[in-house]
Amino acid sequence: MRAPIAIVDYRAGNLTSVARALAHLGFDGRVTADPDEVRAAERVIFPGVGAAGAAMADLRASGMGAAIQDFCNSGRPLLGICLGTQIVMDFSDEDGGVECLGLVPGTVKRFPEHHDGRRLKVPHMGWNRLQARGGHPVMKAWGDPKFEYYFVHSYFPVPADETDVVATTEYQGVWFPSVIARKNLVATQFHLEKSGRPGLEMLSAFCRWDGRHAV
Repeated sequence: MRAPIAIVDYRAGNLTSVARALAHLGFDGRVTADPDEVRAAERVIFPGVGAAGAAMADLRASGMGAAIQDFCNSGRPLLGICLGTQIVMDFSDEDGGVECLGLVPGTVKRFPEHHDGRRLKVPHMGWNRLQARGGHPVMKAWGDPKFEYYFVHSYFPVPADETDVVATTEYQGVWFPSVIARKNLVATQFHLEKSGRPGLEMLSAFCRWDGRHAV
């Protein structure tokens, strides 16, 4: 019998949709605001929507931030989604600058207002493709450029080490990291749980992944 997958509750949204996606795939996902449950979990999903400043304030006040750091350091599989992908970085430019969890060296940047003489529409919202770099067990064939994934964001992660970038996406001429991975952590800037069959297949692959980053 599989152990429940902990879905981190830090008042940052989209928890129910993640739990429903897991149930659809046959996995037991349990939303929790208890740091001890996160530390004891077999694997953890760290989703979220909203702003980095409020999210980090809640993570610090609840003790959940430290629990996520402890869990990641244990070597067990950790998945970040959307805001959860940004908060695993060292620092975010959002809200005037926010110190984040520091699980992946690097920063979080906002889309520029203009690119190549054109004004960018921000947030980036809607369906877009991935361009895979190398391989990752959670990506498998679902990094194929014919598949599209659902994005809603104004900021994106920029790892200090380029090898932590698993896939990139182009938005109005701007290329940004859309999947990052480091050791037992993998994180997607798009919403896996809202991305149809390709997203669900990636989510299923995470639920079966042993946490080793092997091509």
